[in-house]
Amino acid sequence: QVRLVESGGGSVDPGESLRLSCVASGRMTGINARAWYRQAPGKERELVAALIVNGETRYSDSVKGRFSISRDKSGSTMFLQMNRLVPEDTAVYWCNFKSTPREYWGQGIQVTVSS
Repeated sequence: QVRLVESGGGSVDPGESLRLSCVASGRMTGINARAWYRQAPGKERELVAALIVNGETRYSDSVKGRFSISRDKSGSTMFLQMNRLVPEDTAVYWCNFKSTPREYWGQGIQVTVSS
């Protein structure tokens, strides 16, 4: 079992930055992918960024060039650096770890971008 806890959310003005963190605890064996998802009001949950075990990263088109996913050396902490935020980035963000066939979710954290 893996427990994930997000932090770093909040309210910012357009153009500002935030850095989300996701701290994992528990049995980390077999984690083969880490990702950030988000869900905006009235929309479906979407993949924002993913970090595959081989080091490959993937981003949604809407955040490419602005967001960056990374992890620490231990693999127990994952980050999402969000730059040049826009109101459309307003959503609840979740971190997700996959250990196929299982996957684990954090509790979600709110990010609000508005002036």
